[in-house]
Amino acid sequence: MDTLGKILLVDDEPDILLLLKYNLEKEQFLVRTASNGREGIEVAKDFLPDIIVLDVMMPEMDGIEACIELRELPELKNVLITFLTARGEDYSQIAGFESGADGYITKPIKPRVLVSRLKALLRRKHGVVVPDEENQELKVDRERYIVIVEGQEINLPKKEFELLDLLLSKPGNIFTREVILDAVWGSDIVVGDRTIDVHIRKLREKIGDHYIKTVKGVGYKLAI
Repeated sequence: MDTLGKILLVDDEPDILLLLKYNLEKEQFLVRTASNGREGIEVAKDFLPDIIVLDVMMPEMDGIEACIELRELPELKNVLITFLTARGEDYSQIAGFESGADGYITKPIKPRVLVSRLKALLRRKHGVVVPDEENQELKVDRERYIVIVEGQEINLPKKEFELLDLLLSKPGNIFTREVILDAVWGSDIVVGDRTIDVHIRKLREKIGDHYIKTVKGVGYKLAI
C-alpha cells in the first residue's frame, strides 16, 4: 500500500504516541515512535523519516538537544522537524528554531489538525506528493477583514489583519522588520520595533503560535 510519507513521533507520554500513531496510520502514513530524544535519534537513523515530531520536555535527552544532533547527521539533512509541546513560551520557540526546527505545534492538538499540519509540511518537502486539503488551514477574507483558521472565522483589527495578510502573501518568505513597517504602517509613520512585536504576539494568541516563525535578528515568516 502506498504511504503519504514516513513520520517519526518522539514523546515520553505513551498515550499521546498511541493516539497520534493510530490517527496518522489511518491517513496512510508510515509511523515509528520513540520515547526520548536519544532513542529518537537511533530510530531516525534506521527509519529515515520525512518528518520528525519531537516533544521538547523529555527524559535522557530533550527535543531541542535531539534536534541539534539530528541536524548534524548527513543522512537526515533533508528531514523536516517540528516540535510538539505544551510549552508555549516565546523562548522555547526561539530555542527550537535556532536548533533547526521547521515548525512548532502546541499541545493539546486534535489529531486531525496534526494530520493537516504534517501534510502541509510534506507539501514543502521536495519529492513528496500530498493531495491539497479542501480548505486551507489559514486564509484571509480581504473584503470582510476576517481570518479563517482551520474553518473558524476570527475578526482582527486592521493592522493585525494587514500584517498577517502580508506574511500570507508569500508563505515561507522572510519579511524583515523594515519591509513590514513600510508595508503595514507606511514610511510616513514613525513606529518602533516593539510595535511589530506586540502585533505579532497578539496574532499568535488569536491564530495559534505555530504559524508565525521568528527569524532572530531578521524578521518574521509564515510557516505553513
